Amino acid sequence: METKRERATFGNGCFWCSEAVFRRVRGVERVTPGYSGGAEPDPTYEQVCAHRTGHAEVVQLEFDPAQVSYEQLVGIFFGTHDPTTRNRQGADVGPQYRSVILYHDEAQRRVAEDVKARLDREGVFGRPVVTEVAPFTAFYPAESYHRDYFARNPGAAYCQAVIDPKVAKFRKQFTALLQPEPSR
Repeated sequence: METKRERATFGNGCFWCSEAVFRRVRGVERVTPGYSGGAEPDPTYEQVCAHRTGHAEVVQLEFDPAQVSYEQLVGIFFGTHDPTTRNRQGADVGPQYRSVILYHDEAQRRVAEDVKARLDREGVFGRPVVTEVAPFTAFYPAESYHRDYFARNPGAAYCQAVIDPKVAKFRKQFTALLQPEPSR
């Protein structure tokens, strides 16, 4: 019997960070960095950074809902970035770094809206959550040099200063959802 796979698309700042986190989640079988949420077909990184496309840097996940639920993925999304800053994550500034959940169906929309409302109601972040929840329309994979960036460049300054701490935070907060680390 073939297991049903689902997709999720999240923009939570730099896709290098998001990819590094979601690759470590049990049940996530594929993580692809790319662009979504805008109007320009087949955008390039340069076009997205120049704010000419409306796209955000996102990751598209393929996951096994028998191992990890969409709600758990939304929890990881909110737990590994600052969803209270509009068009910004740390030093990364611009609409391509906006906090956005692009839902693939009505069930995903309800989960995303419910989790966002609960976080606001409980005052988890001390400021309103500005995450956009919008329908998924299209996904464009990023250029090959963006894929597996953290794994290929662990010594890079950005990886050490920004991605390493995010991955460490994920490991600490979401221990139950960690997949076994691959042996090297």
